[in-house]
Amino acid sequence: MNNKKCLICGGESIKLFSAKVLHKYDVDYHRCTCCGFIQSDTPYWLDEAYSDAITSMDIGLIYRNLVYSSAVENVIKSSFDYTKKFLDYAGGYGMYVRLMRDKGFDFYWDDKYCDNLFAKYFTLEELEPSPKFEAVTAFEIFEHLANPLEEIEKLFTYSDSIIFSTELVPDKEVASTNDWWYFAPEGGQHVSFYTKQAFEVIAGKFSCNFYSNGKDLHILTKKTLKKNPLDYTRTFWDKVADRLIGILRRSKSNAPAAVNLGSKIPQDVQYIRKIVHKED
Repeated sequence: MNNKKCLICGGESIKLFSAKVLHKYDVDYHRCTCCGFIQSDTPYWLDEAYSDAITSMDIGLIYRNLVYSSAVENVIKSSFDYTKKFLDYAGGYGMYVRLMRDKGFDFYWDDKYCDNLFAKYFTLEELEPSPKFEAVTAFEIFEHLANPLEEIEKLFTYSDSIIFSTELVPDKEVASTNDWWYFAPEGGQHVSFYTKQAFEVIAGKFSCNFYSNGKDLHILTKKTLKKNPLDYTRTFWDKVADRLIGILRRSKSNAPAAVNLGSKIPQDVQYIRKIVHKED
C-alpha cells in the first residue's frame, strides 16, 4: 500500500487513485485518514505546468473575479477596516485589483508567474517598505500549493487575515479525477485539495480562526470576528433585525446610509499619467 504523510496534519495518507497529469505523467493522489486532505505525489511537473501561468482550461477567470469582488466587498465592509491597504497575492492579470480599486479599496497586486495587465503601478514592489496589510486575498491559489503550510506562513507575514477561495472536497466519494472537476489533471497545476477539517487543523497550527461559506470562499484570520461574514444562511428575520439595528445606529451617529467609497479610477489615472509622462 502506497502511504504518505499528510502535508497538513502529518497523519497517514493512503493512495486514493492514479491519473494522467498533463496527459503524460502517471501520478498518484493520496487522502489523509485523519483530516481528509488530498495531495498528489510530489509535483515534479510544475515547471512544465506553469509554462503558461494561467491555463487555457481556466475559463471561469472573469466570472470568478466579478463574483469575488462583490463578495469580498461585503466581507471587508462588515468585518475589516476598509480604509486600510489590501494585497491580492498571486493576482494573475491584475483584474481583481483593478475591480477593487474601482470600488474604492486601496488594493495592490503581486504575482511571480503572471504578467500584470490591469494593475500596473499598484504592485507590492511600489510599496517600500511593505506595510502590514489589513487583509490579503488569494483566489484559486491554495489548490496550487505544493507546501501549503510554508505558503500560508508566508501569507501571514503580509497580514493577520487571509481571504481566499478554493473548492472544498465534496462529501461524495471521489475515486477518480472524473468524480470531481476540480482535480483538473490536464493542467497539472492543482495538487492540494482541502476539507473543512484540514482548514481547522491549519487554523490551530497558526493560532487563528477559520470562517467559511462551506463551499469555496474562506477566511483565516488572527482576529475574532463578531460573526461569520461568509454565512449566508440567515433567516428573513435576522436580516430585518440587522436592518433595524443599522437604522438605529445611523440615527445616533449621523452616519451615511451606506458606505460608498467612490472609485479610485480618476486619481489612479492622474497617478499613472505622472509616472508614464513624468508630469508635475
